[in-house]
Amino acid sequence: MAESVEPTPESAEPTSPASGRGRVRLKRAALLGIPACLAGGVLMALTAQGVIGAQFAISGMAFTVTADQLQGNGFEQFGGLDNMIPNSPNAGNTGGQVIVAVSAIKSASLTNLCQSVNLGGTNLKITAGDNGTPVTADGLTTDSDLLSGDASFNNIEVGRDASTFDKAGVQGPEGVFGQQADSVTINHLRQDNYATTAATFKLPNLHLSFSDTGC
Repeated sequence: MAESVEPTPESAEPTSPASGRGRVRLKRAALLGIPACLAGGVLMALTAQGVIGAQFAISGMAFTVTADQLQGNGFEQFGGLDNMIPNSPNAGNTGGQVIVAVSAIKSASLTNLCQSVNLGGTNLKITAGDNGTPVTADGLTTDSDLLSGDASFNNIEVGRDASTFDKAGVQGPEGVFGQQADSVTINHLRQDNYATTAATFKLPNLHLSFSDTGC
């Protein structure tokens, strides 16, 4: 999960009058509300203290991922921030940061995968796993601001501290709200992602092209 950016200190705060120590400048965390947009639409809250999404500076261009079905063993999810390069042309009014839901899956398979990104007038489109052999990934992590589908979980834990996760090998920052499960199945998956990482990613029947339409 990606290079960290500490939130800017808000303001100087006075200490308690009884302390007699005058004023001190305290670093404070920004409280962000994040919709997980997964299955039941679980509401996630993030205290951002250098919380990270991707392991790199993102381009700031979202890409769409769809699949007929995702099956995953070892699932975790919590809130994060992805960061663009300084003065990125894609920053707009975001300040160069995007709030994301970070989803980590220990091992995953995806049937009929499609990924596309709009390049302005055309779409770069990738398809795979549509000829009887699914796409597979180990250590899969996605940073999304939209995730939808028909989902089911086995042994889900909602509200667990992300720093104590033990299902997918990824641990979030202390005090951050998250959820994890032994396994997840999502039919009709759709994601708008800013970053994806994986230890291994196998794409049988891969096809890359430019297209008038995206996924």
